[in-house]
Formats: sequence, structure tokens, C-alpha cells
Amino acid sequence: MMKEYFSFFLLLLIPGFVIAQLAEVQANYNSMGDVDFVAYNNTRVPLFLNIDFADLENTTFNEPLPYIRLLQPGFNTLFTLQRDNQSGVPRFNHQIKIFKSNPWSLGDLDFPYLIPLSPGKTALIIDVQSLAGFLDMKVPESWSATGFLVAPGQDVYASRTGIIVEVTGASRHGDSQTWYHHWNNAITLLQADGTLICYRNIVDSDKKLKIGEKLFAGQKLGNVVPSANELIIVIYQHSLNSPELRFIIPQFVSNNDTGVLLTSQEYQVVHPREIRAKEMTSRERRRYLK
Repeated sequence: MMKEYFSFFLLLLIPGFVIAQLAEVQANYNSMGDVDFVAYNNTRVPLFLNIDFADLENTTFNEPLPYIRLLQPGFNTLFTLQRDNQSGVPRFNHQIKIFKSNPWSLGDLDFPYLIPLSPGKTALIIDVQSLAGFLDMKVPESWSATGFLVAPGQDVYASRTGIIVEVTGASRHGDSQTWYHHWNNAITLLQADGTLICYRNIVDSDKKLKIGEKLFAGQKLGNVVPSANELIIVIYQHSLNSPELRFIIPQFVSNNDTGVLLTSQEYQVVHPREIRAKEMTSRERRRYLK
């Protein structure tokens, strides 16, 4: 006799892709003999789930491929494998991967980012020599970063709206598998196109940032740490079938123009209202744009 309820948890399948206990997938046989898939995101931030079926019997998988699903914190319904009425109960083998960024979408290369410094000031672009330490001891083969010459204590603002997923201070603690990178004194946000943006050499001086909270373009992130004279921005995302990260070369708004910032050039910092409002709802515009 078929069990009415069956659960399957897969947490550590592929090293480098799946992070222990961040998310769980559960498959339940219902009273009709179909299989309902649900997921639990055990973190306070969105994650991305990939499910791949290696074998299916007595059912078909009708979701678009590859199956990538944004998991909000907490409980998420996924899909149902419907039983073939002319056959037995559905049987399946599957793999899951959990990502901290969207591993399938292409980052929006044309999005107009704000220069993350105070409006009305001038920004000098510097060459970022290395990403050493970003991924522990491994340096990516191909990478991109934007550097700004700054003064200790200088205000730093969000270049684009995103969800705060990590705030690190002068030292790190806990399981390194849960980290978004290995840099200290950094703030990382998940953006709407599925990419991550990391601001290095910054501290949450006001102690107001909360993990899982939305921060809007043009809102204050924090201040440059006392020991730094450069602010580094890295925009990146994971790849579905490769351990290598994809890095985005952003375009920034300056003097009503948008383009890639050039090293050793100075740019006027502007935070146009229409750019700040670009990823806000009407309600958010009324609340935050004054």
C-alpha cells in the first residue's frame, strides 16, 4: 500500500553549489497519488533553487527548463508531479542546487547605477589591481570591479536598489560556506536582476542596516572605514553549471549621461530622482522620494 505522505530532504549534494541547511526541498505524495514539491528557505534572505530530474517514471515534469525558482524566506510552494492515470505511482530521482544569486539570468548590462558618493561631489575613478581575498585564496580568472578614491569616514550610498544579504565588520565568524565572499568591512545586496553587489571598505556606522531589508538607490549605506582611501564595488552572479562567477561591468549615471567609468577620470556625482525611483513601487516613491 502506498504511503500517503512521503518527504525527501536533500541538503548536501554537490559541494560548491549547495550550502548546508540554508534550504530544504520536500516532496509529498498527496491523496490523488500526485507529488507536491515545496521548499523551506531557512535564511532571512532570498535564495535561488535549481531542481534537475535525472529519472522520471509514471509522470512528466512540465515546468520550463532549467528549473530556477526564487525562494523567499520561509515556506515556498513549487510544483506538482501529476500521476499518469494509466500507470503506477510517480517515481523520480532528482538533484538540487542552491545559489545565492540567480545562476541563469543575464545581469542587466544597461542598468543606470548611481555613483555611490554624495551628490554634488566629484568622484575620481581608480584602477582596482586585484580581487585577492574575495573568494578566500582563489582569484577568479576573469573579473571586473570599479574603484573610487575616497576619504576615511566619507558617506557611501546605494548605487541600486537591493535586498541586504550580508554586512561584515572587521572580522568574520561562523561557517564560511554561508558567506557571500571572504572580504571584511563589506556590505552585499541582492539586486532585482539576480546579481549581487558588494561594497568593500565600508562600515554600517549608524547600525541601521538589517539583513533581509530592502535598501533603495540613493539611500545611505554607511561610511568608508577609517583605514581606507578606496571604495570598491563588485557586481557578480553565480553560474548554473560552472563554479566560476560571472562579473558585470556596470554603467553609472553622471551629468545626465550613462556609461562605463574610466580609470583616472573625474565624474560629477548626481542622484537623479528618476533613477532612484526606477525600481520603486508607487507607494515606495511617495514614502522615500521627497
